[in-house]
This record gives sequence, C-alpha cells and structure tokens, in this order.
Amino acid sequence: MENQNIMFKIKISVAALLLAGSSMLFTSCIGSFGLTNKLMGWNKHIGSKFVNELVFLAFWIVPVYEVTALADVLVINSIEFWSGTNPMTASVKAVDTDHGRYLIKPDAHGYTVTHQVSGESVRLDFNTETQTWTYSTPESEAVPFLEFVDDAHVRVPAADGNMMTVELSEAGLMAYRAEAGIIPLMAAR
Repeated sequence: MENQNIMFKIKISVAALLLAGSSMLFTSCIGSFGLTNKLMGWNKHIGSKFVNELVFLAFWIVPVYEVTALADVLVINSIEFWSGTNPMTASVKAVDTDHGRYLIKPDAHGYTVTHQVSGESVRLDFNTETQTWTYSTPESEAVPFLEFVDDAHVRVPAADGNMMTVELSEAGLMAYRAEAGIIPLMAAR
C-alpha cells in the first residue's frame, strides 16, 4: 500500500511539472493576429455594413479568413512573441502553411500571393471602373468574387459557384446565408 502511495505521488508530481513546463512555453503567445486583423480592417472600410458582412461571409466560404487565422495562430503570433516584432509590418508578408510559404505583396490595386517554392501565384484586384474584386492566376483570366451593382446590391459567389445578387440589407444577408448554407450560431443552438 505504501508503494502505491509513493507511485501516486510521483505520478502527480511528474504531471504537475509537465503542466507547469508546458504552460511556461505557451503563456502570452497570443499575439496581435496581425494578418487577420489587417484583412478585417480592410473589410470594414470597403462599403456599408451590408457589403462588409457579405465580404466577410464570402471570405469564410472561399476560406480566406481560415487561412489568415491559421497563419496567425501557427506562425505569425509565435514570431511576434519570440522576436518582439510583428512580421506583418513588412511590405511583403511571408505566411507559412502546411503547403509551404506564401509571399503576399500589396499594391495600389490589390494583392499578389505567391508560393515561395513553386512560384505559383494568385492575384486579387479591385477594378474601380466596374467596382469588382477579382482573383486570377497567370494562366487564367480574372474571376469576379465581389461586384458592387449599385448602392443597395452586390453580386457574390453562391454555394453552387454562380454569382448571386444580394440586397444590402438584413433580409439580403439572411437570404445569402441560407443560399450558402451558413446557419447563424444562435439558430444552431
């Protein structure tokens, strides 16, 4: 019985040491989420609250926000914690993912995202004449993913890949969410 108590105390001590050690490694590593916050800051200033919400939802469907959040959590916040500087302050941003490192270069019309090893790139552009955001590759033509139709409507990708005109109102957002299969968290409870 005495040996069991000693073993139990040793196991508890080892577990406590492991927990304390791991908490020391991971404390205060939250970071500023620079990439995700920059994207969200840009989104907040592109139009009315309805346009902002539609872009936000479209970026969840296309998985832009998922990629930026993952890059922040796994790479950028750790670099910021250990180096004391945020790599998002550079003019060309480097983002490491499971698929390799991507370089993001902003300019006056949009962004170029390039895979550092393969050299494959995607271009995101805003055309002020047509009021349209597009993406393209060197091998493809520009494909629109957000078009401002008028002050009350935009066109965004639907779940089936076609463009859908959405009214910039609460009812329009609800219709887009339903079409895209996005259920608000409160309704899912």
